[in-house]
Amino acid sequence: MAAVAVKYPAFQEIGAEILTISVDTPATHQDWQERELSRMVPGGARYPMLSDPEGKIGSQYGVYDPDKKVDLRGQFIIDPEGILQALEVLGIPVGRDVSELLRELRAFRQHRQTGELIPCGWQPGKPTLPGRGGGEKNRRQDLGGLEAQKRLLVSMG
Repeated sequence: MAAVAVKYPAFQEIGAEILTISVDTPATHQDWQERELSRMVPGGARYPMLSDPEGKIGSQYGVYDPDKKVDLRGQFIIDPEGILQALEVLGIPVGRDVSELLRELRAFRQHRQTGELIPCGWQPGKPTLPGRGGGEKNRRQDLGGLEAQKRLLVSMG
């Protein structure tokens, strides 16, 4: 979550909403924010940090481990229409790559705006591939049109 806090302005620049959820209590979030995160990142986390101590939300997203009572490290990219476009779930010992997450968000945005297909490792300003026509009418076909509940990036664990 610290890496997301560091790059939060980049997420805002592309219009992404960040929402983090963990099994920790609000008091634990506040303590971590005050004692650790605010020392690493000026201003700390400027996005919601939600508490899910019983793992109800984590269970819905398939990342809650009921035996250990923790969420695995999951992130979900959900487009403005509520369609799940990407998900990544990692074991607890491995952190996520926030730069790659930003690249993916930019790539989905590019496709949505232009209908172009986005090659591996694409960066803004680099060549894309011809698409099937407008991104708007084809977005529901991406990832089989999996439905999701929110229009934001959800980061868990």
